[in-house]
Amino acid sequence: MAQADAYRLSFDVDYPDRELNRLTTAFRIVLAVPVLLLAALISNSIGILFLPPLVLILFRQKYPRWWFDWNLMILRFLSRVEAYLLLLGDEYPSSDEEQAVHLEIDYPDAKAGLNRWLPLVKWFLVIPHLVVLVFLHLAATIVAVIAWFAILFTGRYPRGMFDFVVGVFRWSLRVVAYAFALTTDPYPPFSLRP
Repeated sequence: MAQADAYRLSFDVDYPDRELNRLTTAFRIVLAVPVLLLAALISNSIGILFLPPLVLILFRQKYPRWWFDWNLMILRFLSRVEAYLLLLGDEYPSSDEEQAVHLEIDYPDAKAGLNRWLPLVKWFLVIPHLVVLVFLHLAATIVAVIAWFAILFTGRYPRGMFDFVVGVFRWSLRVVAYAFALTTDPYPPFSLRP
C-alpha cells in the first residue's frame, strides 16, 4: 500500500462473491442509456475538472476544498458508471452513494505539496501512460466482453479477469488524478496493483 500513499489515490471495487444477475448483464448497454446520457453531459464539461484548479494552483497556489470535493464526486460518479458498464457489479450507478466502487484521493496542500508550475506540463508527462493505457483499455474491453459471456453462462465474473479490469481502471484514475485533476505531484507508477 506504500505506492498508493505516494500518489495519494486508492481505488478498488468489491468483488461480487455471489451470482450476478444474468438478465441485467445481458441487457447492460440498454439499461445503462440513462446514466450514460448523464455521464456524457458531465464529460462534455470535463474542463471543470482541469482548468480552474490549474489557474488556481498556478496563480494563487490554492486548491479550494469545495472544488476538490466537486471533482472527487464527479470522478466517483463516472467511476461507478464505468464499473457498471464493465460488468463489475449489478448495482445501477448511484449519483451520490459509494456502492461497491471505492475511490479516495487525499486533499492536496497546494502551497506545500504541489509545484505551482508542474500543472502546465503534466498532460505532456503522462503521454507514455496514455500510450500504454490505450492498449490496456482495449484489452480490458475484450476481457469485459469475455466476462459478459462468463456471467451469462455461469453467473460469475472470473476473479482474474475482474482483477485485471479493476487494475486497468486504477491505473487510469492515477493518471487522471495526476495530470487532469491535479491532486498530486508524484508521478504515477506503471502498475495495475493497488
